[in-house]
Amino acid sequence: MWIERLARDIGALGQAENTTLERALDQMSRAAAFGVPGCSAALVVLWREVEGADGTVRHVVTDYGASHADLSAAFEHQYTTDQGPTVEAVREMARVRVADVLREPHRWPSYTAMAVQCGDRSSITLPSLLSGDGADDRVVTFGVHSGRADAFDEQVVAPLTALLAEHAAAALHTVGRQADVARETAHMRRAMSARTYIDQAKGIIMHARGCDADTAFTALREVAQRNRKRVVDVARDLVMENTAGDESRA
Repeated sequence: MWIERLARDIGALGQAENTTLERALDQMSRAAAFGVPGCSAALVVLWREVEGADGTVRHVVTDYGASHADLSAAFEHQYTTDQGPTVEAVREMARVRVADVLREPHRWPSYTAMAVQCGDRSSITLPSLLSGDGADDRVVTFGVHSGRADAFDEQVVAPLTALLAEHAAAALHTVGRQADVARETAHMRRAMSARTYIDQAKGIIMHARGCDADTAFTALREVAQRNRKRVVDVARDLVMENTAGDESRA
């Protein structure tokens, strides 16, 4: 069945190597736009829950993917005015169905004209919590949209869209964890590189001055403070200068 294939395809996006969050969102929205019957455009939005200074809680956009530029413009209008099916879905944490936005002009007064202009006449939007540790404050909204009124059979499309939203949430959680691991790895590499430069620079100073490691590090720190630079930058410059000197003699 097409829905099972589409759900697998969306879920598989979280398993692909080197898949960024932005790429996964874009691919999910395009897959839904081409795979869901009656759908002419799709929107997948990742939200994070934040608490304001007054204690109120709201959702802010972390990233999103839209299958078409017009739907992207429509969503940005929703987010700016706080009106529309997507922002209502995440605010109420409930399914939002629009049979025809022109038949409900008072539902979102600031959005109706924009929706028609961008071809967003009917839609179904589902929110879904990201699963897993540390994901309790993140929500995915998965929306299928059409430029035609009454484009979706709610009894058929709504539960299927809910399934897609769950698969998208699981996939995006995996992508997020992969991104966290990549950031930690990059941080460790930078830290190891910095430590290597500092240790090499200390060795150069110890050899030149006949001092111990602590005294050499103190000298590095004093130069860094005088020049308003980081210790690792001073160490790197010293190592590069000495390496260049060795290469020229060779």
